[in-house]
Amino acid sequence: MISKLMEALRLKNFQLKTKLIITYILLTVIPMAVLGYITYYQNTKAIEEQVGEYVPRLLNQANKNIENEINEIGNLPNLIYNSSDVMAVLRANPYKDQSSMLQDQFTVESFLSRTYLGSNNTNILGAFLLSTNGSFISTRVAYEGFDFNNTLLPYGEAHDLGGDTKILLPNEVNLTFEGDPSYMLVVKEIVDLDNRENLGTLFLAVKLTFIEEILQDLDEEERATMWVMDDQGQIIYHPLQKKIGTYFEEIDDYPILNGSFRTTIEKDRTLISINQSAKQQWVLVHSIPITYLTEGTDVVKTVAIIIFLILVVITTLISIIVAWSVTKPINLLGRIMKDVENGNLYVKIPIDSKDEVGVLASSFQSMISKIRDLIKKNDHIEIRQKEAELYALQSQINPHFMYNTLETIGASIEDGESELVVDMVAILGRMLRFSLSNKDKIVPISLEVLHIEDYLTLQKFRFEERISFNIQKDYEHDVYFTPKFILQPIVENSVKYGMQKRKALKIEIGFIHKKGEIKDPHIIMIVRDNGPGINEEELKNLNELLQKDPMINRDSGFGIINVHARIVMMFGDQYGLTINSAVDKGTEVMIRIPQLSKKQVGNGDE
Repeated sequence: MISKLMEALRLKNFQLKTKLIITYILLTVIPMAVLGYITYYQNTKAIEEQVGEYVPRLLNQANKNIENEINEIGNLPNLIYNSSDVMAVLRANPYKDQSSMLQDQFTVESFLSRTYLGSNNTNILGAFLLSTNGSFISTRVAYEGFDFNNTLLPYGEAHDLGGDTKILLPNEVNLTFEGDPSYMLVVKEIVDLDNRENLGTLFLAVKLTFIEEILQDLDEEERATMWVMDDQGQIIYHPLQKKIGTYFEEIDDYPILNGSFRTTIEKDRTLISINQSAKQQWVLVHSIPITYLTEGTDVVKTVAIIIFLILVVITTLISIIVAWSVTKPINLLGRIMKDVENGNLYVKIPIDSKDEVGVLASSFQSMISKIRDLIKKNDHIEIRQKEAELYALQSQINPHFMYNTLETIGASIEDGESELVVDMVAILGRMLRFSLSNKDKIVPISLEVLHIEDYLTLQKFRFEERISFNIQKDYEHDVYFTPKFILQPIVENSVKYGMQKRKALKIEIGFIHKKGEIKDPHIIMIVRDNGPGINEEELKNLNELLQKDPMINRDSGFGIINVHARIVMMFGDQYGLTINSAVDKGTEVMIRIPQLSKKQVGNGDE
């Protein structure tokens, strides 16, 4: 086994072209390609590992900073408890006069403005306090929405917050501020510490700039995309404001919750780093294309490519110089062979060397001479065979049928059936025009069907109730084509042998279109009768004749054999006739032809 392998690897057993290619690859392409790939891969891998370990630590610290900010913001609603005036307003009964209401509104909104919208809280856009006595609002900029006269958060009702601070995103409320800044709503119930009754709900609209500032410290060059989402994938902050509040569906596909891994986003290889906060369970995501990480390796890659190209050029020139003297006669012989392939068999090969190429050229010249002689002989034989075949096919169509039809017309004239005679003569004339027109060898199926319908109609006039027929008429008969006169010989056989029985003869003609078979779309014509059938031995002999060379047994005398031979000669031995029959049960002949369209017939496929 080892010796056979070593023998197969010896260069002397390969073609000259293969030797040159192998030598070229071994000297240049493989070493430089492997070296460049290993260098680039190792550098990229090292950078990815360093970033993959470093970024999660930064994200962890950023998450802690975000949590600290959230904790500070979450404590802001508790400042209300420090104002006895505000608490008194919230504990008061519903107002009985407008003056008292305006006074209390001024007191509460002044507190909200002074406490939450001061210079120390520049991130707060507005404060909204809902109570049983009404709504108190103080905002830094104009706003729209959050209609407290028709709100889903009624005044003074408990909102099942359980004393916790709840955070709402803009998509959860109908509230927008001037300039459309990104924000979140911090929601806190105000509870009377004396009797634990709910006094109202405070909503603080806080800009997300504090998250943006924290994340900017991680990526000063802004090459990465970072966003914050909850553990369900709902985005809390994103550089693209339209994504805030939407869901990041790929969160379930991430294999780890804390760490880094590679993935593909929009056809780019990307390094994803993730860290989840401990308290809020918010997920901070850092996504950066790997192409940005590997920019430092571009110099190495460029140098390697330049060296690789220089070596390729040098070795290619060497290979061309060395191989020129060897491949020149081979190329000349190849061009001459191409001329022969295109049909020019009268070429001269100007190679007289005694080496392997010279021997090959001499053998090829001798082969061309023999091919020319064989083609001349075969052309002569084939022309004579086809002429004889076509003559036989033409001569056997409509032989004694004409005599029987004329006798039927004569009898009808004697009986005075003038209308019937007119119909028969018109049909016979149409059949003769079709039969004598040798312009087209291939005709639309509709014409072939009309011809066989005329034939059976005349037979119906002759035999009356003893014969009936049914022909399937398809709307696509005008679309597809068939060789001329392939149905009549088969139907003639059915009439000839079927009328020997005393019972009525019934003939059915159908079509099957095999369009779904893309490689071999074809049409099957089926001629079925209820005649006497064919016994098993005769059927076997008949099928054996169909399987033989169509140029043999031309003296068989069967119209069916001639039809089969004609189809095989025109389209190949995958087409032709198949016969199924049983004694006293009838006969079925299936004719398989290719599906020919008008375009194919026009191109000469017939």
